[in-house]
Amino acid sequence: MKSSNYVAGQWVEGTGSFNNINPSDTSDQIDSYTSATAQQFEQAVQAALKAQKEWEKVGIEKKSQILIKIGDELIAKSKELGELLSREEGKPLAEGIGEVARAGQQFQYYGSECLRLYGERIPSTRPGFQVEISREPLGVIGIISPWNFPIAIPAWKAAPAMMCGNAVILKPASLTPASAIELTKIIANQDIPDGLFNLVLGSGGDIGNKIATHKDIVAISFTGSVDVGRKLYQDASPFLKKMQMEMGSKNPLVVMEDADLKTAIACAANGAYGGTGQKCTASSRLIVHENLYDDFIKGLIDNIKNLKVGHALDEGTQMGPASNEAQYESNLNYVEIGKSEARLAYGGNPMNMRTAGYYMEPTLFIDGDNKSRINQEEMFGPIACVIPTKNLDHALEIANDTDFGLSSGIITQSLAKAEYFKQNIKTGVATVNLPTAGLDYHVPFGGRKASSFGPREQGTYARDFYTQVKTSYINSGSI
Repeated sequence: MKSSNYVAGQWVEGTGSFNNINPSDTSDQIDSYTSATAQQFEQAVQAALKAQKEWEKVGIEKKSQILIKIGDELIAKSKELGELLSREEGKPLAEGIGEVARAGQQFQYYGSECLRLYGERIPSTRPGFQVEISREPLGVIGIISPWNFPIAIPAWKAAPAMMCGNAVILKPASLTPASAIELTKIIANQDIPDGLFNLVLGSGGDIGNKIATHKDIVAISFTGSVDVGRKLYQDASPFLKKMQMEMGSKNPLVVMEDADLKTAIACAANGAYGGTGQKCTASSRLIVHENLYDDFIKGLIDNIKNLKVGHALDEGTQMGPASNEAQYESNLNYVEIGKSEARLAYGGNPMNMRTAGYYMEPTLFIDGDNKSRINQEEMFGPIACVIPTKNLDHALEIANDTDFGLSSGIITQSLAKAEYFKQNIKTGVATVNLPTAGLDYHVPFGGRKASSFGPREQGTYARDFYTQVKTSYINSGSI
């Protein structure tokens, strides 16, 4: 059995077993893993408490060198690890390799930022006094990461946490443990205190609950569904933990009458079907001006007809399978729901490929109503719906009519319309003539409304979550 949990500087075998299945080929079992026991979880927390005190005292240059080295190793191994990632998650190989490289860039970036954790010194309002504002680590951080970005998301949470002097307890998604294990191996190979980084596998109901309710875990960074996020918050709130949660979305792409049609189609196809639609920034609502409506639909259908769906590791694959059986069944269920709410213009069917996997056609509904389920609920699959709009204000009304507010985009050649859209869209991320999916690692990421809770992720804004601010007042006295 696999020694798949990393606790207090040691790889240990847990309890039970669960299999990791390749969604591109369900006959391919990647490996079998064990869940952390209650005792192992407690050992991880206690080791993290001790290690964090040591790590906090390590100089910033050494911290910087360690984080950069982690990043360098991830990038050096991006092809090897990208293949593993694509094999267990189902995203095309180029995307898997790119994700590992992005994880490496995260560690390199925060390695550099480690040297820039500045404080401030300002005059007091009281004559003769000074004020110092400094940042200090929180302590032990619980990280709960999803299956759709099994290396990138743990990386962009763990790297700033470690940069700021914290210890980490990582619980990855049970569907994609292999990527998290490889990330852990690289981190564990560095000159860090035993227990600074711990990997505990298991279900959200078990390990996730333990993270939420353990008194010594002072903060949680979570990415996942709204329902799980709310439950996590309910469990953690009595302990007054600091929380950062990235959850659901229902992202709109607005296409105005003056849009470049080629750009609009490319952005819609990329945003809706890239990564099999399994991105929190995916465009599932395509809000198109009535003057461009028919031409846009025709062009988009022509585009997605030519999308190569296939095994994640096959050359030329542009869209892989759904990542797991539950997501696959959910996708097909939403297709049936959509048939009663809009007009199915393309796709919607399961696909038989050379290997047994969770394949389905990219799916497009048209003539949609924004009040319908397929335009209000996060589907998390390669399904989009086109909604007609009369003008920009009408488009914004539709776009903002949702419980979510993560990402949005507009396709227009008008600077005035673009600026108006940015000012009035109620999302944390907005794009102009670009897909709604895709982001940079050096700037803040997060949403509004039910999409996000707590401080932003990534960029320099990450320090607002992973540190606590201390304000010191100084009376130096007379010379």
